[in-house]
Amino acid sequence: MLTDLGVGLQGRTEQELSSSEELQQDQQGELSEESPVQRQENGNEISVKTAKTMGIWISDHAPLFVELGLEEDGKSRRWCYNNLIMAKEIDREYIRNQIDWYFKENNGSAEIPVVWDAFKAVIRGHCILKENAIKKEWKTILVESGRTERAEEMRRTEMKVDMVLNRRQTTEKGIAGMLYGLMMGCNVPFPQCTSRERVHELHRYYQSGDLITAVILPQIYILSSCLSFEKPPSDEDVDDLLVLTQGYQHILALVFAVKEINANPWILPNVSLGFDIYNSEFRARWTYLASMELLSTQGIFTPNYKCGIKNNPVAVIGGPDSETCFHMATTLSTYKIPQLRYGSHSMMKDGNQGVFFHQLFPHSNHQYMGILRLLLHFSWIWIGVISLEDENGELFVQNVLPKYSQNGICFEFIERCSKKAFSTDAAKVLSDWIPVSHRIMGSSVTAVVVYGEVHTMISLRILIQLPQFEDIPVKTKVWIMTAQMDFSSLPFQRGWGIDFIHGSLSFAIHSKDILEFQKFLQIRNHLSEKGDGFVRHFWGHAFGCFFPTSDTEIMDGQICTGEEKLEALPASVFEMSMTGHSYNIYTSVYVVAHALHNMHTSKCKHGARADKTKCMLLNQKPWKLHPSHSLPLQLHSFLRSVSFNNGAGEMVSFDQDGNLEAGFDIINWVTFPNQSFHRVKVGKIEPQTLPDKVFTIHEDVIVWPSTFNQAHPISLCNDKCHLGYSKAMKEGEPFCCYDCFPCPAGEISNQSDMDDCLQCPEDQYPNNFQDSCNLKYISYLSYEEPLGISLTIAGLSFSSITVWVLQIFIKHQDTPIVKANNRSLTYTLLFSLLLSFLCSLLFIGQPEKVVCLLRQSVFGVIFSIAVSCVLSKTTIVVLAFMATKPGSRIRSWMGKQLATSIVLSCSMIQTTICIVWLSTFPPFPDLDMHSMTKEIVLECNQGSVTMFYCVLSYMGFLAIVSFTVAFLARKLPDSFNEAKFITFSMLVFCSVWLSFVPTYLSTKGKYMVAVEIFSILGSTAGLLGCIFSPKCYVILLRPELNSREQLMGKKR
Repeated sequence: MLTDLGVGLQGRTEQELSSSEELQQDQQGELSEESPVQRQENGNEISVKTAKTMGIWISDHAPLFVELGLEEDGKSRRWCYNNLIMAKEIDREYIRNQIDWYFKENNGSAEIPVVWDAFKAVIRGHCILKENAIKKEWKTILVESGRTERAEEMRRTEMKVDMVLNRRQTTEKGIAGMLYGLMMGCNVPFPQCTSRERVHELHRYYQSGDLITAVILPQIYILSSCLSFEKPPSDEDVDDLLVLTQGYQHILALVFAVKEINANPWILPNVSLGFDIYNSEFRARWTYLASMELLSTQGIFTPNYKCGIKNNPVAVIGGPDSETCFHMATTLSTYKIPQLRYGSHSMMKDGNQGVFFHQLFPHSNHQYMGILRLLLHFSWIWIGVISLEDENGELFVQNVLPKYSQNGICFEFIERCSKKAFSTDAAKVLSDWIPVSHRIMGSSVTAVVVYGEVHTMISLRILIQLPQFEDIPVKTKVWIMTAQMDFSSLPFQRGWGIDFIHGSLSFAIHSKDILEFQKFLQIRNHLSEKGDGFVRHFWGHAFGCFFPTSDTEIMDGQICTGEEKLEALPASVFEMSMTGHSYNIYTSVYVVAHALHNMHTSKCKHGARADKTKCMLLNQKPWKLHPSHSLPLQLHSFLRSVSFNNGAGEMVSFDQDGNLEAGFDIINWVTFPNQSFHRVKVGKIEPQTLPDKVFTIHEDVIVWPSTFNQAHPISLCNDKCHLGYSKAMKEGEPFCCYDCFPCPAGEISNQSDMDDCLQCPEDQYPNNFQDSCNLKYISYLSYEEPLGISLTIAGLSFSSITVWVLQIFIKHQDTPIVKANNRSLTYTLLFSLLLSFLCSLLFIGQPEKVVCLLRQSVFGVIFSIAVSCVLSKTTIVVLAFMATKPGSRIRSWMGKQLATSIVLSCSMIQTTICIVWLSTFPPFPDLDMHSMTKEIVLECNQGSVTMFYCVLSYMGFLAIVSFTVAFLARKLPDSFNEAKFITFSMLVFCSVWLSFVPTYLSTKGKYMVAVEIFSILGSTAGLLGCIFSPKCYVILLRPELNSREQLMGKKR
């Protein structure tokens, strides 16, 4: 007994029904297998054998199946409530009044259970009376019209429509509303206008089978005139048919897959697989119409109401465009029908409908990252983008393109391609597309990414062709197309060239060639196939012929004979090898077949818990004997977990999100003059492999557009910056557009298009082109180089002269001129000058630790002694003349002790400074990497620059004091006066060291050492020459003047 539960599932939400566990419970929950419930009624024993809740398929109520054991009197003892009698408001009002009256009259009259049981009997009686009244009314109509069958059908249709319209809490509301609007639009009496009348019938290809797989795809686009509503619509309103001849291969691929499966004894044994293919026309309303056809009795358009021969599709395959899948899901998801998408991947959120989708398309993120890696591989960073003018295109622009920008890709244009290729308003299409075409074809970019679907190629061809109509030159582009796209064209485009795609690249779902498919196309008698509503339209458009009818004028050479061969068609019309989309739909059929097979084997394997009768009935074609609406519900989990090898030997499985686990092939398009083309696989995207092998490209086999002469195309905003240059952004321009400027001094750019120049390592320096670094060479003032040799010779020469002068003074030590001004002090001065000349040699040669410690300290102390001697000599001269005055006490100070004390005290101060320097911040050998561009200077780091300048300052102080004292004593008598020569020598000394400081600070590298050596030699030579050259002149050249009498006489 099949009865409708009154409460059903009306309180349950759509979200609660989306989980697979509840679906399983709803579709096959059992109340009991063997129920012992028994009762007595009218003296007869009634037993309940089985009771089961069935699947929620026809409506939002859960049917209850109860098998009762009754007495064998042959009488029916069941009554089924017919909810169709409650469709009209007047009937519902009548029942409400009866309910109100009953409870008012019986309130408190008996116990509640008694009142309730009696209420059910009363209401049942009223329902029976109302049903009989309706039947009597319709019988009267039938007698008057004489159309019994027609009236009965219309009665059921009217009641069904009214019932659906009043169920506003269910998702069938939209379907009923469309049907109701279709019926109300008829301008004739209701019994004369049926729901089956429409402008034209859907193109359809049906093949019967125990299990039916439905397919909704766009194959034929119908151009219709606008309805005037002045007459009933008819086929005369059809202006033209636009056939996508390339898409017919999808149908043939499905037919081939079904043929293989039915011939395979290992898949669905004893069960035949059929199909039902509908044309969607790329329009939402025809997709909805096809979806509702699947919910209707075959041949009668009454959605959600089935009797007679039923379609009962176990699954629906939709594609290849995402909109077809999206629109059919609106209807089919309400009925939990499994849906397989092929040829596209929607970026839109499916919500609760997503549980019924199975994507025969890899996750789109793999494709988008593959496009990005392709662009970066070829350095195409200045590109254009064409996307669809729909929600998918909007999401692509918003979500994907920003990631490209983050990886260095920028865009000259981002154009939206509208879906107006099928519009009858050609003027409107041209006015919208001409500006877009000029922007795209006149742009400077070479690489253009096209995000589209199967029909986008039609729009792209129009955009490319428009400038040619106006004789506007266009620039060659390398089109990079997504896997959703495929070659397609309308009949009026057949004469257009296809060389625009020569050298282009596209992505396609990974596939393998199926040679048996080509044999199938060659041996199949296509025109003899029954039920194919597409083939004649395809055949006529593909071969340019027509099928004659009674009113057709026969013309020679234009009649279709059926002898035409598909292999004679160019690839732009029909391809013999299976395309990516055809391979996709081929795999989809196998997915459904294996899921059904797994569902069957799963039920038969679970021995103890399985229903043995089910397994046995399955082998007896149960879908044909006992059609079950719960079959599609049971199929969902098996579709998601299916895993097998298809007819091409490829592994097929889904990930946890329902996406196909597969990769993409990178296709290079090669065209030929005869309107044919060849797809060459030049790379692939394999997400499931190792990270370094995800992206593979074979650049050497790629054929580029002929304009580039097989050279690698360049897609840049401007030429790359060469080596030695860096990029500088242009104000107001994208970051891919920039100027190039030479690297600053000391920096290089060893790669093209560098954002910033690089510093060389410390031990290297830029070459002249600033594109690489050279090793610096070690530099110091050595004895081998000319400057070192010159300074060494100068130091030794001055040392020799000093020794020679010392020898002269020793040899003539008893002469008046030697004895005149403290002979021992003269010897000390000469010896210190000798050491000063020799200490300059410490500054020449490779710096070492001991040399660095002694270099500045020895120089400072020796020079201090020399200057102290000069100061002492000057002081003695001044005091000597002051002591000659009568009564002067200065005479007591005169003597060797004064000279010695002056020299020792002055030199000890300098010695103390040097000791402090060496004990605190001693000099050390160091490498100067930065002073010289090409050299690493070995030097002695002073340790403390302050202490170094303290030593120099003290020497300067002594020199200034000596100069001052000598300058004041310059007017003393010439015979005993050295003050003039000392003044001049101190002037030379101070001049040398005053010029030393700025020169030293402005010099770098080893030349700093040379400056200091020159200062040492210069100042020492000044002292030697200015003080001792006059005396040597007298001793050697004028000995007659070197006598006491001469000196004393001169005085007098």
